[in-house]
Amino acid sequence: MSGQTRKMIQKKLKIRGYSLKMDGLEEILSFVDRFQDAQDEAIDLLLDQLDHESLKSSIIDKGAVHRVISLLLEAEAAEEECPTSSTSLSHSSIRVVDAFLVPKFRYDPIKKHFFQHAGSLPIHGDASAKPALYRDRFLLLFQRVSRDQHFIKPAFDTDETSQSCQLSPIQSLVGQRGKRWVMGVISQLEDGHFYLEDLTAAVEIDFSKAKITTGFFMENTVIVAEGEMLSEGIFQVITCGFPPLEDRDKSFKILAGHDFFGGGTLTKEETLRLADLEKRAVNDMFVILSDIWLDNEEVMEKLETVLNGFESVEIVPSLFVLMGNFCSHPCNLSFHSFSSLRLQFGKLGRMIEAHPRLKEQSRFLFIPGPDDAGPSTALPRCALPKYLTEELQKHVPNAIFSTNPCRIKFYTQEIVFFRQDLLYRMRRSCLIPPSTEETDDPFEHLVATITHQSHLCPLPLFVQPIIWNYDHCLHLYPTPHTIILGDRSEQKAFKYTGITCFNPGSFSDDSTFVAYRPCTQEVLQTPLNSFFISLVFSSASLLPLTRVRSCCVLCDYPFISTISNRLDSLYSLSRTQSFSKRKKIVLPELLEKKVY
Repeated sequence: MSGQTRKMIQKKLKIRGYSLKMDGLEEILSFVDRFQDAQDEAIDLLLDQLDHESLKSSIIDKGAVHRVISLLLEAEAAEEECPTSSTSLSHSSIRVVDAFLVPKFRYDPIKKHFFQHAGSLPIHGDASAKPALYRDRFLLLFQRVSRDQHFIKPAFDTDETSQSCQLSPIQSLVGQRGKRWVMGVISQLEDGHFYLEDLTAAVEIDFSKAKITTGFFMENTVIVAEGEMLSEGIFQVITCGFPPLEDRDKSFKILAGHDFFGGGTLTKEETLRLADLEKRAVNDMFVILSDIWLDNEEVMEKLETVLNGFESVEIVPSLFVLMGNFCSHPCNLSFHSFSSLRLQFGKLGRMIEAHPRLKEQSRFLFIPGPDDAGPSTALPRCALPKYLTEELQKHVPNAIFSTNPCRIKFYTQEIVFFRQDLLYRMRRSCLIPPSTEETDDPFEHLVATITHQSHLCPLPLFVQPIIWNYDHCLHLYPTPHTIILGDRSEQKAFKYTGITCFNPGSFSDDSTFVAYRPCTQEVLQTPLNSFFISLVFSSASLLPLTRVRSCCVLCDYPFISTISNRLDSLYSLSRTQSFSKRKKIVLPELLEKKVY
């Protein structure tokens, strides 16, 4: 048994990119032996905590392991002293997955199954890595389409006139007449001439008469098209759309226990237990804000208003997700204020520290934006540099700095965060105007595009560079439960084929953010002014009058004096008065002014 456990530990460490010294292995074994019935879970817990440590090297020694084990044992002792603590349960329920640690799987079209990539993945890939990127994307979607009932040829169908949607290789179109269904990647092999390309050949396509489905059709996207060959050797597209989606449960049956998400595989018993805990976690809430400009005083004041509000509620949020950009100016080669930005992160740390309940009971996750400091603009982006964040970490030790995109496992639920201005870029990159037959909402077109492509950023590589060897970190297969797209466009929420998708909006520009309850997948879109009104009339607490007055000014109400006078009436009531009585005094007047 000890030999099997050793192999399991070494395998899991290797997947996460670590090497282990012998004394470190012995230390882990002594820890795991405490949990005879849950060794796999104990190893994953230890490795998750190890990911949050500031390690000097990828080679793990006894000292690093001992520090992590000490923290885990202290947490276990604290939980035994206070088993009903919602904080301990909330923290253990959330697992943050670094994009660069997501396992890479490839599809074998001959054996028809996935296999995990073995070996290292260098950041600077060789020439073969770029075509492999497109091949992997195509095969991922092809294996999904091949199981779709609309594209499976009936076993006993011999009628040649029947309307079969069986896919034909592009190579087989040569010399063929009549309509055919094909699947391929849209490529621009010559300037101004677009081709449809699969693993066999490429053919020039004509979209002039095409009827399309919902989504943005761009170069590099994979499409399924019906059409016929013209005498000029051009494939005239009649109908085209994205590869159909597959039910999440159906995908999992095919994957044979592979961990595509990166949060670790679970047994059936563990899944049932976590699902039961997830149903009970009705009080867990994530607060998501995008575009937190630390160098803008007005933005910082608005952020303090939000923190003041959540500090005063009965049950504080379990997680705050702060997505970039963290500076109003792009941190590019012309940016020379990194020392100033470092101090502003420190100021944010002091602001969070001034809210003791949030600091102790909530976790803070930071995700870099497209213009934040980093080695390059290519995706996935690494976490914010330690130089900028170490001042903040002194005040908020449990702050987590993750990659972009970032994945979170909440019990059994898979949640993906991605901060990128996708909507503007996709609309500019469209080859065909989007169809308005089903919807004219650009955000719904965006959601349809990324979910059907099973990829967070299917833009051409010259529009958005991607690290070739790490393109799999942007895959959305199997489809996650929730996708959060931080975008500068207006705040939106949309449920598409069971997937909850939303954009929290720009906090700096529009003063909008989102409160999300993962248990029910409920999305509360919250402008700062309506958040203030709901806070004032919260039955859980009554804020000091001076703080409420400052919030009024901050929210830029045109009738400050009216609210101020009515608040005097509100606060003249005894604190013991019922919430309904307080509400009847002030709320009708605010509603009449159309504030809320």
